[in-house]
Amino acid sequence: MLYRELGASGLQVSALGLGTWAIGGTWWGGAEEADSIAAIRGGIEQGITLIDTAPVYGYGLSEEVVGKAIKGYDRSKLVLATKVGLAWHVSEGQYFFELAGERVYRNLKPATIRYEIEQSLRRLGTDYIDLYQTHWQDNTTPIAETMATLLQLQQEGKIRAIGVSNCTPAQMDEYRAVGPLASNQPLYNMLDRGIEAELLPYCLARKIGVLTYSSLALGLLTGTMDPNRVFAEDDQRHGNPRFTPEAIAQTNALLDRFAPLREKYGLTQAQLSIAWTISRPGVTVALVGVRTAQQATELAPGGNIALTPEDLAAMDAILAE
Repeated sequence: MLYRELGASGLQVSALGLGTWAIGGTWWGGAEEADSIAAIRGGIEQGITLIDTAPVYGYGLSEEVVGKAIKGYDRSKLVLATKVGLAWHVSEGQYFFELAGERVYRNLKPATIRYEIEQSLRRLGTDYIDLYQTHWQDNTTPIAETMATLLQLQQEGKIRAIGVSNCTPAQMDEYRAVGPLASNQPLYNMLDRGIEAELLPYCLARKIGVLTYSSLALGLLTGTMDPNRVFAEDDQRHGNPRFTPEAIAQTNALLDRFAPLREKYGLTQAQLSIAWTISRPGVTVALVGVRTAQQATELAPGGNIALTPEDLAAMDAILAE
């Protein structure tokens, strides 16, 4: 497993991180707790040190499962990353969505942050969070107020580093005017490359780490998805145009063209997709979701390979077509 410093935070992290959105159940058609715990522990045994979660993933369930899974491990060797700012315990801030009977608001007000971190610490069974990230930005709260509260929590020892997610360079400028940012967590993969124009160069130039989410495009970039797969109605892929039989078959055909590189590096397509991501300039960590220990074992080798610039260019040429 490759290990890197996250921005200028001093945190050493694995280049492959465990994303735990799916184990929260909502948006993903449910999850079995025993399988989820085994998946997290399987990833840790493979050398993955960074585990990323959020309160809104299953309305607390994902954090609780992560807390159960890490019991018995040396806490100092793990990097726990969670988020703040998607609240359902209050009806204030910027309304975002409703799911499973809960109305969720973007809310980064100081009182909400104070409430949320105590809930996260309790669920995770820890007394500090390594990376605390604002999940989505709240236009009803000045960023300076949000950042001042996060810096106070850092001074109190409840968080080690401050990060953001789904945050623009302009918004990061506002955060950085108050205090240092360790990282940003944007959407990024071989099919979703919008951050390459501005966000990645911005973070690279300012030594801000980047953790990519949806690194396998909801499973589409594994190359193993059956075009005839039927998704449950509570699975976010249900009705998504990328997951029609025709679209899946088209993506699989594209990925087939990477066969020579898979053979060269001895990787599966999922592993190659991960290696592509962590080899991009400016990317620190590729987050991937796992539901079973077998998936964690199968994906881990992708976090141990840095592709050459020539091979990256060859892949980009195919993707550009």
